Amino acid sequence: MKSFAALFTALDQTTSTTAKVAALTGYFQTAPDSDKLWCIALFTGRRPKRVITTTLLRAWAAQAAQIPLWLFEEAYPIVGDLAETIALILPPATQTSDHSLTHWIEALRTLSRADDDTRKAGILSAWDQLDSTERFLFTKLLTGGFRIGISARLMTRALGQATGIAPETLTHRLMGNWTPATTTFQTLIADTGDDAARPYPFALAHPLDTLDDLGAPSGWATDWTAEWKWDGIRGQLILRGGTHYLWSRGEDLLTDRFPELGQLRDFLPQGTVIDGEILAYRNDQPLPFSALQTRITRKSPSRKLLADTPVILMAYDLLEHQGRDIRALPFAARRALLETLPASPALQISPQLPLHDWASLHQIHATASDNKAEGLMLKRRDSPYATGRKRGDWWKWKRAPLTIDAVMIYAQQGHGRRATLFSDFTFAVWDGETLVPFTKAYSGLTDAEMAQITAWVGKNTLQRFGPVRQVSPVHVFEIAFEGIGSSPRHKSGIALRFPRIARWRHDKSAAGANTLDDLRALLAIYG
Repeated sequence: MKSFAALFTALDQTTSTTAKVAALTGYFQTAPDSDKLWCIALFTGRRPKRVITTTLLRAWAAQAAQIPLWLFEEAYPIVGDLAETIALILPPATQTSDHSLTHWIEALRTLSRADDDTRKAGILSAWDQLDSTERFLFTKLLTGGFRIGISARLMTRALGQATGIAPETLTHRLMGNWTPATTTFQTLIADTGDDAARPYPFALAHPLDTLDDLGAPSGWATDWTAEWKWDGIRGQLILRGGTHYLWSRGEDLLTDRFPELGQLRDFLPQGTVIDGEILAYRNDQPLPFSALQTRITRKSPSRKLLADTPVILMAYDLLEHQGRDIRALPFAARRALLETLPASPALQISPQLPLHDWASLHQIHATASDNKAEGLMLKRRDSPYATGRKRGDWWKWKRAPLTIDAVMIYAQQGHGRRATLFSDFTFAVWDGETLVPFTKAYSGLTDAEMAQITAWVGKNTLQRFGPVRQVSPVHVFEIAFEGIGSSPRHKSGIALRFPRIARWRHDKSAAGANTLDDLRALLAIYG
């Protein structure tokens, strides 16, 4: 654990990519294989499940620190992180330990099956053997909230330097439905070729604010293709070994959540891997993303849900054909093979759009909302299917976000470096003479603006609800969002997709903010 804590400290104390890679490389060169395996798992989102509720953890930490619980609860919002708060308030350890990262994770797994008294004794014993940083990491693992600001790509780059294996190769080998309980470090990085469920790393597009940013490339109409950017869940369908697997871009296995795609086993040949978009789809057109959301969290959807919200896979690339990896082929060749696949009610091929000149493409882009799309995808015909985001080959040109002017009515302190600032806000619109809350937003303001708001909140708090402050309804903010849907769970009856603060409307009074009817009008058009 000490070497992993040293790695965390090295990563946390630098913003240099070179230094982060060097620290990770050194760890992969010296740590035991079992610890390397868990390090990879943690950095790719395969963290242990939560062992204990935060309510019990806070009570036990306050007891161990010999402080009243109310004092702990007052300190927690100021520090902004539960594990950090616990690491700070606990008394110095009376013991030392040289146990490995793997040892402590196995201890967590044992505690997860124990009663509360045994869990408490085990957790207090662990805290009394670990230094402050180790306690912080152990508590993060306890709560199932282990996250460090290191990308899987950077981690894979370091692993490549330590093992001599190309990062692109490792990226593929690290994908799939593995856990530290089902494999070993050596098996994981070796090319065993026996994982039928393993997906390919997804190719990603660079955002494009305006088509003019590309200039005017020669051979535009012959060298590029255009298609809709669909508003669903990016998915990879794999047919191997007589069965099928469906993966999200975030490496979640979604096979059981969308059982209607299982019929593709009857239409498509084995040895086929398709990249596409999972869409809620009815009457030959996509349904709003809010409809698809009703399916995302259901591991075993009911018959009614399957009937009310059917889905399809909108395919736009072919990665494996007749059991052969074809990612190195030009996009045009992969697309031609994709179009030879047998037709199926659960599979559609994303149509390619006419590409004549700049003006016509602008006109097509302007109709994205009418076609239930987020915008356009632009791809070079000669581009291979790259790992990650390769600049220049694929571009995503999204339509302009929707916006609404809203009044801030609640403010809450942030976490981490924003723990002393009010950075999380609730916004409302007018319904007659009443302000109705409809969304929260956490990003979009500068540090200077958050400092200004924080000072204002301190002087204009109407009521306190724990860490939340009700404030005078004075300030108006423009809220940008990507989508809108109906929601019975919200008082306004409306839910936004990806809301964020676009700007602080100093030029507008609260009376000039938008209304609930304005939101309903947007819902009628875009929902």
